[in-house]
Amino acid sequence: MEFSGTLILAGLIIALLWLFSLKSRRQACLPPGPSGLPVIGNLHQLDKRAPFKTLLKLSESYGPVMTVYLGRQRVVVLVGYDALKEALVDQGEDFTGRGPIPFLFKVTRGYGLAISNGERWRQLRRFTLTTLKDFGMGRKGMEEWIQEESKHLVARIDSTKAAPFDPTYFMSCTVSNVICCLVFGQRFSYDDEHFLHLLQIISEALKFGSSPWGQLYNIFPRLMEWLPGPQHTLFARIEELREFISKKIQEHGDTLDPSSPRDYIDCFLIRLSQEKHIPTTEFHYDNLVSTVLNLYLAGTETTSSTIRFALSVLIKYPKVQENMQKEIDSVIGQERCPYMEDRKSLPFTDAVLHEIQRLMDIVPMNIPHYAVQDISFRGYTIPKDTIIIPLLHSVLKEEKQWATPWSFNPQHFLDQNGNFKKNPAFLPFSAGKRACVGESLARMEIFLFLVSLLRHFTFSCSGGPDSIDLSPEFSSFANVPRRYKIIATPRC
Repeated sequence: MEFSGTLILAGLIIALLWLFSLKSRRQACLPPGPSGLPVIGNLHQLDKRAPFKTLLKLSESYGPVMTVYLGRQRVVVLVGYDALKEALVDQGEDFTGRGPIPFLFKVTRGYGLAISNGERWRQLRRFTLTTLKDFGMGRKGMEEWIQEESKHLVARIDSTKAAPFDPTYFMSCTVSNVICCLVFGQRFSYDDEHFLHLLQIISEALKFGSSPWGQLYNIFPRLMEWLPGPQHTLFARIEELREFISKKIQEHGDTLDPSSPRDYIDCFLIRLSQEKHIPTTEFHYDNLVSTVLNLYLAGTETTSSTIRFALSVLIKYPKVQENMQKEIDSVIGQERCPYMEDRKSLPFTDAVLHEIQRLMDIVPMNIPHYAVQDISFRGYTIPKDTIIIPLLHSVLKEEKQWATPWSFNPQHFLDQNGNFKKNPAFLPFSAGKRACVGESLARMEIFLFLVSLLRHFTFSCSGGPDSIDLSPEFSSFANVPRRYKIIATPRC
């Protein structure tokens, strides 16, 4: 009797807490949303393999600004281009907060650019953007680095002799080497086993973040720290990345010439030395390690996955690949490297690359934002400490923005005369003050690497175009493309 009485009492307490949360929602003038259950909130309603699809469906009933609960965490979801633009651009200052995502917090120990807020975020973002631009991001210097790296990629693919191969690590090595040049001042051989091992860890981190285990960790981090599971193995392996970065920082410190910085780490160390007597400085060792880790993780897997997905699309649509090659041949020919200036003369190629990114929808739920204070938005109040999800998936697949949102269609980016046309709803890198720091670099890499590859090879697979499935292998935080063995046939 005592035990059953205790259960009844516990149930009443939980029910009261739930009712209180509903009352608080009404009092705070929260956006509408589905009723949740005690403790788990709306988790039972979400598609565990693609929660963004459920959120998009729920918005049909509750509108473009709605409230859901992931466990006990209150989340406001923004759906559609109009809502995202109004929040991230028109009210950009209110929405600059970054959510304390448990997985990223654990990986970075709470430091670095990705999940910081306030003065730390402002200082690190301003410094990072300025420094990367100084070393050529989005400019001629970076273009030359990418052109040089593309030669290594072409040579490595050529060595396959038109036999089937998995392009995953070739693409990861190539893209990672561009980031390594910016951050570490060096590139690594495609045969460097330690380098390949680190790339494998980065790949595993992205897959974990997009798995049900990763979702559970972000919703119930304390519980997941106690439970057995793959999270413990992954965090141990990520420590290897931190150790690698720490070793590189030490090497840089030992050989630093303040009058001639070689890369991002050198510049940060110089700033750290200049501000070491300022108690409130954000230029210290912990922020350096975690920001380099941010750049290394974000700058490798997302862009390399996009290029890999692009090859799958071109294999599935061989006529599109052929038309791109004809356009590239007519503008660039076989005698020189592609340049970013060529893009304006390659409207079909540019349209295809934009459509590939739109269709892939690499980070469908964006990296969550956070209300660092109460926010008034569209007549609602978003209370402090609320997670905010600007649903990029809803913009890239919005029916009123795209003629055929669920199909591959390069005409989305071409006018009736075949000229390239922009669409403001093309937001794979998000928008506003928290847009991806490396957007200009990623755009340059995608264009230069793929144009270079199409100049030298025609891509296919043994199963033919119909064997290619463009749906992701993993979904959630990121849409991770399926892996295929492909054939690169040299062009005469």
